[in-house]
Amino acid sequence: MSSLRPRFCPSPCTAGECPDRLIPQSDTELWIPIIQCSADFPPEIFDAAVSQLIHHPEYNSTLILRSETVSDTSSDFPPVIPRLDGFRPVRSIHRKLLPRRPGRDAGLEQHCTLYASASGDDDCPTTLVLTPILEPGASLPYYHPAVQHLAFRYIPADTPLLRIEIEPLPGTSTDLNSRIYRTCLALLDTLHRYGWGTLTNYKKRVHHDCIIPREEYQDLYLVMRERHKHLVNEWQEVTDPLKHVFEDIGIATFLMLLWKNTYRLSGSADSPSDLMPLEDAPWKTWPRPSAGFLDLGCGNGLLTHILTAEGYVGHGIDVRARTSWSHYPESTQAQLHVESLDPTSREEHPYLRPGVFIIANHADELTPWTPVLATLYGASGYLSIPCCAWAFDAKYERASTADYPMPGENFVDGLNLGGDGSNTSSYSRYRIWLASLSLYCGWRVECETLRIPSTRNWAIIGRSRSPDSTNELEEVRRRVEEIVEHVRERGMFKTRVPEGKSKDH
Repeated sequence: MSSLRPRFCPSPCTAGECPDRLIPQSDTELWIPIIQCSADFPPEIFDAAVSQLIHHPEYNSTLILRSETVSDTSSDFPPVIPRLDGFRPVRSIHRKLLPRRPGRDAGLEQHCTLYASASGDDDCPTTLVLTPILEPGASLPYYHPAVQHLAFRYIPADTPLLRIEIEPLPGTSTDLNSRIYRTCLALLDTLHRYGWGTLTNYKKRVHHDCIIPREEYQDLYLVMRERHKHLVNEWQEVTDPLKHVFEDIGIATFLMLLWKNTYRLSGSADSPSDLMPLEDAPWKTWPRPSAGFLDLGCGNGLLTHILTAEGYVGHGIDVRARTSWSHYPESTQAQLHVESLDPTSREEHPYLRPGVFIIANHADELTPWTPVLATLYGASGYLSIPCCAWAFDAKYERASTADYPMPGENFVDGLNLGGDGSNTSSYSRYRIWLASLSLYCGWRVECETLRIPSTRNWAIIGRSRSPDSTNELEEVRRRVEEIVEHVRERGMFKTRVPEGKSKDH
């Protein structure tokens, strides 16, 4: 079977051209067919396809953060769901839709009811009905179509059909130029895509939330965004403030939760601060790296500023001060330093101390040095978000850059590289090289695709020693020192010269 999805060819419905319409058992309900297309998968696929619609509404609307299941039943169905001739309910999921902008949009609860044919005892569903739950006098949020019920249907025939039918709210236009028609068109396209993906065993190649649960991240991110969104209007750089501010808020959110989960005492119960509402800033007493953080190549200093403003101790270094630095509060300015870092030097560095957590966000030529420095200086961990492909003293080129041993192909499969799975692109090969280097430096490799507005959102994290290195720390350190010595002997690494005096903001 070809994995190429058949062409999506929707057609609007008219009353005379849509047999097998939904017929309600109530005289107060009127179902209207809106749009349909061919179903290029068998009926047993329908259940898995609509499951994606139920559990991931955020894929269909940028205004929805996620859904949370309130209850799930196969009996005792709620009285507000529609009764349909020829169908019987077999499952009802009560879900809550959470808005991405809770200060602007309200949440909404829904019944998501699956129906099977009333004839026979086969519970394979062919219809899903979404029913919003509203208090008397309340109105639907903007992101929800103006309907009392919306149905996704699989209609068996010589050429099976997918169809969307609705019971609109009074006064709702359903013509081809209406908002409800455009919404149903998008939803039908999504259902067609989900069905074909299920049929062909589509495997998602990029996985989010591998380290930090989605709900935990999203809930904290919403709070952090509200606390720091003012920085968009105060932006001092020529770069896009929307991208940079919300990207660094996302990275800071991830780090705060990573540190909380990493440095928690083994077996300890949640502290009282964990039980506080997020608005009360419980992270002020969350676990964190013992020696603070070091933001390598901190650039505009925004990430250092956000973490400092939230009570975290650390430093940001770069070879030149940015315009933004002098506009931050004094507490942040004190943590930003004009410094150059020569990883081949034998001299001690004031901010690289045992227990420090190293941040390398698009750190360019310092990217491959991150796990090396973490090992040499006894760091408690690191987060690296690679962008430009650098080896230790030159641009990364696979043909001329030494490889490091990997434990097998399963190692590459676990790196969450995305793409088509071939891993032949130069960026994929670079990330594989970085991961194998981290393993060679004695770190257990973890990877995450961060929820940030950047195409370079793949992160590699080291926060514990690999099993093979735990009892071989001296051997690991010897290997790492050999890397440094080899680069030193080549004499090609060029340390950037600081621009301006240290501390000169």
